[in-house]
Amino acid sequence: MTQSLANFTDLIRSAEWSAVHLEMRDTYAIPNEDKGLAAWRGGHRLDPDDRESWWRPWLDVVQEVTAKGVHVRRARIVSEPPSEYIRYEHSFTFTNIAAGEEIRWLPRQAASGLDLPQYDFWLFDNNLVQFNIFDGEGRWVHTDQTYDQAAVGLCAGAFEAVWERAIPHDKYAI
Repeated sequence: MTQSLANFTDLIRSAEWSAVHLEMRDTYAIPNEDKGLAAWRGGHRLDPDDRESWWRPWLDVVQEVTAKGVHVRRARIVSEPPSEYIRYEHSFTFTNIAAGEEIRWLPRQAASGLDLPQYDFWLFDNNLVQFNIFDGEGRWVHTDQTYDQAAVGLCAGAFEAVWERAIPHDKYAI
């Protein structure tokens, strides 16, 4: 099933206790993000004291769901040295944390031996997996969702194994 961002927002808002996200790519070609990346290349950095300039409405949604008790965690498996995109992403991750997400980074070489799914995913309440399918250039292609318990189990186990090995954001230097 393919899903739009509006439906994704409804989906994360429907989480009752957990929403976890595993990212495994070194680059993403997110629409409209090229402006932020270009500004970052030019030396612009987000101001921790200027919350209004941060990524909206996503951070508002994270703050909303974490305020109601949903544990939102994100783990990123990254190559080292990190790609330009990962360095850019790392530079503003403090905004996600300020909104209530917990974020950890796992160097790709430390992921050896882990049973990982093929695609990035979100897992909601250990019940529903949403796979995010990207092409080779990092462009979003489509989303698949499943309640299949084998897929849920694979993703839950993969996320927890990555989380256990990963480095908290405040300790992961780029």
